[in-house]
Amino acid sequence: MKYLKWLLFLSVILTPVVIFGQESTIESKIAEVQTNADYVWTLVAAFLVFFMQAGFAMVEAGLTRCKNTVNILMKNLMDFSVGSIAFWAIGFGVMFGVTNGYFGTDGFFFSDFAKSGDNWLFAFWMFQVVFAATAATIVSGAMAERTKFVGYLIYSAVVSAIIYPVFGSWAWGSLFHGGGWLEDLGFIDFAGSSVVHSVGGWAALAGAIVLGPRIGKYGPDGKPRAIPGHNLTLAALGTFILWFGWFGFNPGSTTAANTDIALIAVNTNLAAAAGAIGAMFTAWIIFKKPEATMTFNGALAGLVGITAPCANVSPLSAVILGLVAGILVVLSVIFFDKVAKVDDPVGAISVHGVCGAWGTLAAGIFDINGFSWSVVGVQALGILACFAWAFTTAFILFKIIQKTIGLRVTKEEELEGLDIGEHGLEAYPEFEKVS
Repeated sequence: MKYLKWLLFLSVILTPVVIFGQESTIESKIAEVQTNADYVWTLVAAFLVFFMQAGFAMVEAGLTRCKNTVNILMKNLMDFSVGSIAFWAIGFGVMFGVTNGYFGTDGFFFSDFAKSGDNWLFAFWMFQVVFAATAATIVSGAMAERTKFVGYLIYSAVVSAIIYPVFGSWAWGSLFHGGGWLEDLGFIDFAGSSVVHSVGGWAALAGAIVLGPRIGKYGPDGKPRAIPGHNLTLAALGTFILWFGWFGFNPGSTTAANTDIALIAVNTNLAAAAGAIGAMFTAWIIFKKPEATMTFNGALAGLVGITAPCANVSPLSAVILGLVAGILVVLSVIFFDKVAKVDDPVGAISVHGVCGAWGTLAAGIFDINGFSWSVVGVQALGILACFAWAFTTAFILFKIIQKTIGLRVTKEEELEGLDIGEHGLEAYPEFEKVS
């Protein structure tokens, strides 16, 4: 009887300890599952963004002439290949590590990430490198059909190593170990309307200006001539691929498997749809036909526009800003083509540069937390800083390339097509070229 009393006494004392231990174990298991889900979601999103490289390749190839298809496919492939190495070796450290002294084998520059002991670094790096490659590949379209391949490779490396990471550090540095002056001011760019798209768009503008227009683009009277793309089926396929990949681009920027991705996905889709509608009707009014290439770019403009504010605006606001982006991209393409006389074969400057700026501003205008002039002012400052940095550094870079190894192919190579002159083969060897 005495022992029974002691057993009862001990059971009363120990039961809370056992229960507490079980609760602690359950909580740790839940945390482990959440962590694993975050890894999986971030990597799946990165893979979706990687697939956007195929989308960019198809859009650019479809909207240009068949004699340059191999060159375009090679540029898009090497954007990611060269960009991955450059971003691993230099860019990631510039963007996220320099402010805290991450150098050498235990840091980011030419580093063995395994030595950090932080497995999240692998997932985060993978998500960031596909963004860097996107910024670089945007330029390819605006410089299509007349750029030397070796000069383009140098640009691709520099934008991934320096141009993109520096502005990225200003806006996103604190996502890992860095910090940036723009984010300290409250700058909103959730998934990269400015950080990725405007950086690429303004660099594209610099490249197109330095290169000059394609042969035959402008007549003796200075009026632009249409140079139709050879395959609108490819351009349409590329548009759908990019739209699909954007569901990794925007929702994936949570880098967490949580319920926030639902609103972000809805906003992303609605803005794209509204952008396509806005561009179609704008083109219909101006050209008297629902022009397909403008409509494709309208969908992309809506996607670029919603990239910055996808997490802080309502679905109605997403529709409005997407509609504006669709209208804006048509007017912008016409402006650069007819007024500024900047030859951009695919409309990359308008889609990514102009509509990226619009989306960044819209993040302040349509902020679900309420309109504030101070927020809009910070957004405007970020837009100006992005243009000043990306355009200036890219312009200097292209000028240096032009003065050294050369940036533009010869007249003969351009007329024959870059596929033969630069790569020694054709994309369609069994078909007779008409241009």
